Amino acid sequence: MRRHIRKLAPVVVLIPVFLLIGVSGCTRPVEEAREAYNKGDYKTAYRIFKPHAEQGDVDAQFSLGEMSKKGQGVPRDDAEALKWYRRAADQGHADAQNNLGIIYTLGKGVPVDYVQALMWYSIAASNTSEGTERVGAVSNRDAIPSMMTPTQVVQAQNMARELNPKKEK
Repeated sequence: MRRHIRKLAPVVVLIPVFLLIGVSGCTRPVEEAREAYNKGDYKTAYRIFKPHAEQGDVDAQFSLGEMSKKGQGVPRDDAEALKWYRRAADQGHADAQNNLGIIYTLGKGVPVDYVQALMWYSIAASNTSEGTERVGAVSNRDAIPSMMTPTQVVQAQNMARELNPKKEK
């Protein structure tokens, strides 16, 4: 019996090491993608971000939205940008939510839709607490109603509440 335990001891000690390697291995590619992006190697960044975005990584989804919008590493594609921003926005990414508002305001790959725009700006403003992201979202949210009817404003506000209910404190 002791002989079997001695044989298993190195395996038991190595299991936590393999678990740590697995965890760090999951985050390392995303860090590599960010490094590649910052160096201007957009093709590599896109290639690394994509599987993580497909698996639900919100930051990778937002990054693919940005890269698709700007044509970095891939051809410029408003529909693809919209897809990735929407996936990130659905997970609460405020910058993606604000960018969806911009897309609907300008009609980039979609028809101009001020109701959708105001809805996304409102959600983004409620999901940011400070900094330039908040200023941008609030500014966009406050500017667009002047282009809308009162009925459209109420509709957008109701949609925002339904999609992004306030959390109890």
